This record gives sequence, C-alpha cells and structure tokens, in this order.
Amino acid sequence: MMLRCAQGEGVSVMGEVGAPRRIEGGRWVVSRAWVMEFTGASAATVHRWYIQRDRYPEERRFPEVACTVDRTHFYDQEAVEAWWSAWREDVGTGRLRAAGRRPGDGRGNQGGGHGRAQRDRAVAIVLAELRQAGGYRRGMAARLAREHGGSERSWQRAMTEARAQYEDEHGQDPGGQDDGQDGAEPVLQPSL
Repeated sequence: MMLRCAQGEGVSVMGEVGAPRRIEGGRWVVSRAWVMEFTGASAATVHRWYIQRDRYPEERRFPEVACTVDRTHFYDQEAVEAWWSAWREDVGTGRLRAAGRRPGDGRGNQGGGHGRAQRDRAVAIVLAELRQAGGYRRGMAARLAREHGGSERSWQRAMTEARAQYEDEHGQDPGGQDDGQDGAEPVLQPSL
C-alpha cells in the first residue's frame, strides 16, 4: 500500500523539501539517495532492488514505498536498515561500493593489464601462423582454440588484429580478398 503524504505534512531533517531523510507519520523515512549513501549502491542498483522485489523472499525483499513527496519516494528507515542487514548476511554484498569490479578507465583491455598481455600473446601466435601459412585460411581461429585453449571467439578477435598487422607487413588491402569471413559467400556468375 502506498501512502501519499501531503505537502508540508512531514518534517524535513535539514529543513529542505528535498532532504533525503524526514519524519512522516511519526516515523523516519528515507529517500533513494539516502539508501544509496547507506548501502553504497548506485541509483540503478537501488532501482533494480525495488523493481525486482517480488522475486525475493520477504526477509530479503526491498521495502515498499512508505510515501511520496514531490515525486520522491520515501521508504521506512527501519525497514531499509533491517532489509540491508538481512541482504548483506544472506547475499554477501557487504562491500558493495566496489560494485564487484576493480576501477578502470572504461576502455577494457586497451588500458593494458593482464587481459591485454594475454591478447598480445594470442596475436603473436596468430601472426606466426599467418606467416607460416602465407596468409589467412578459413578455420584458423577454431584450430588455434582447439590447440591452445580458450574460446574460438577470443581467437577470432586475435585473428582480426593479427591479420591487420600481417596485411600491413605485406602491403595487402584488407578488403581486397574475399575470404568469406564476413558471412557472405562469393557470388558466382552464371556462364552464358
């Protein structure tokens, strides 16, 4: 059940309309911004907890909206604190501020690191294969995945990077050969 609180009915902690914590109906209620600060979660995570609340058992279900003031949802503070305690104990997200990822530059492996080193080794292997075979042959990535491990898709990415280097070395136009890798078969012209 969602209650709408009348404008001015609640008491804001900071004396502001948009305060993250206020008293409504004799109890403390908190906004999504307060929940984000308390849990360390992003706005999207708090939104997801609320939207998907019916998927969880009662003790791990994010609290229902207690009231809405100026289009801002407020939740019962005690309910949020109890939910967060149960969630952290059961789900184990006590260190949520890290969002499960190390901080980075948002550029994936282009920034370097372990993943980039692995890719560089794979590209070197593919480049050696291309030089030995005299160029690209269909199925090379699948064969390298079987021989060296890893996913075929990873070897395809390494193949794309190595082919660009190989074609630069040999002065070939990357679009000049039709190797069928783009998924299209060569068109055969009927003879008259």
